[in-house]
Amino acid sequence: ETIAAKAEGHYRLKKQTGGAGQFAEVFLRVEPRGRGEGFEFVNDVFGGAIPHQFLSAVEKGIGDALEAGTLSGSPVQDVRVVITDGKAHSVDSKDIAFRTAAKLAFRDAYARARPLLLEPIVNLEIIVPELHTGTVTTDLKNMRGKVLGFDTLPEGVVQIHAQAPLAEVGNYVGQLRGATAGQGSFTMELAHHDVAPPAIAQKVAAAYKPHPEE
Repeated sequence: ETIAAKAEGHYRLKKQTGGAGQFAEVFLRVEPRGRGEGFEFVNDVFGGAIPHQFLSAVEKGIGDALEAGTLSGSPVQDVRVVITDGKAHSVDSKDIAFRTAAKLAFRDAYARARPLLLEPIVNLEIIVPELHTGTVTTDLKNMRGKVLGFDTLPEGVVQIHAQAPLAEVGNYVGQLRGATAGQGSFTMELAHHDVAPPAIAQKVAAAYKPHPEE
């Protein structure tokens, strides 16, 4: 999963259980990054609003939240998280309190940041007899794939360079054999992740059942 917009988030954790309590407050902003740029953590807190010793706990809390997005439970990537402010208590603030507050502040922002579902896209290298090229390229288009280029090989053979969503290539072995009278072959490797079409995202989100603690 990832996000498409900037958004602010906040969470105030305050627990009192008779003895020592727990207190932490975190304000943050989430921002989208480009595909493949990964996660960036930025500390923009001034004046010691969050004491330095708790910043690692804040970053760990963000890491906890990134493990499972709210749309599908998939990891969240290509996001910048900027910690902008917070509050601490001289007695009740602890690492676990700031870790929890950061995680829930992130989720608060994430819900308003237009979360998106990403799907893995794979590179395909397909070897087929030249006379089957048209059929294979048509099949690729029907799989939401795109042809990147062709190489002509000896003995009337063509290598097709293409990309397609991994979700569409689950039965491609049988499909390619059927389209080429058993003479086609292919290899694939992960290329990148890209935004899934709305219909697919909605289907995946509808099937997702988060654990109660989420």
